[in-house]
Amino acid sequence: MGFYLHKYSTYLKSERNLSDNTMESYLSDLRQYIEFLKSKEIVEAENSSNALVVSYMLSLEKEGVASSSIHRKLSSLRGYYKYLFWNGLVSKDPTTNLVPPKSQKKIPDALTFDEATRLLNQPQGKDAKSIRDKAMLELLYATGIRVSELISLNLEDINSQLGYLQCVGQASKHRIIAIPQVALQHLENYLKKAREKLVRNSGEEKALFVNTQGKRMTRQGFWKIIKYYKETAKIDKDVTPQTLRHSFAVHLVDKGADMRSVQEILGHSDISTTQVYSQLHSEMKKQVSSESNEK
Repeated sequence: MGFYLHKYSTYLKSERNLSDNTMESYLSDLRQYIEFLKSKEIVEAENSSNALVVSYMLSLEKEGVASSSIHRKLSSLRGYYKYLFWNGLVSKDPTTNLVPPKSQKKIPDALTFDEATRLLNQPQGKDAKSIRDKAMLELLYATGIRVSELISLNLEDINSQLGYLQCVGQASKHRIIAIPQVALQHLENYLKKAREKLVRNSGEEKALFVNTQGKRMTRQGFWKIIKYYKETAKIDKDVTPQTLRHSFAVHLVDKGADMRSVQEILGHSDISTTQVYSQLHSEMKKQVSSESNEK
């Protein structure tokens, strides 16, 4: 029982005669879906469902994944489950009669400069947890990395001396991103004064950011941290880790960054995914102008 990824990989290699790049693209899509299932505490391909595949596609859309990429990922899942079904490894195909969700081009929420500053200023304590929270918020906002990339960072991924980090994004793409000075200072403060206290007896832990049990910070754990500071900052918006990524992007546009540069920093494979931030920037400027005229 399980996901039979090795069996499917062998099939692709021996029967389909695919190129290494094409095969790795399929497998990368499947690994991403399997991680999604595991996040739902599902550890067998058999226990997937039509509803879970739809939920997965919607989560990709919410993360800003291009519709063409969602189509490709669904195609990868269809091939995978067709193989499992015809070989008797699963009793049903959860991709039957599914179509990718139509992209509604919903403009994401973002914080204003003032709101972002208020949020980042919330962790004020000198205890290990506050120092860690401050470093995480500053790093996420200053680099625009995804929350999955943030919590996946290991100590070896940080080069404090040269001021950059390296992370692995979607489709296993590696990126090197400069860490602005303020965020770097808070990160170094965390490494010097807080991480060792949090890790305690988990000395072998490689994760950069750890929870109070000394283990790698989880997506859910960081989500709770964001929600807590959003409340203390009295921000009347739904703030998630993705909101900080959106805010980083729109603030780059506000400072005059071109779309290609923003695309590269964010790790988008499709420029159309990045261009939404230009629209968001325009909408926010209109809102600020309207509010100023009302005063």
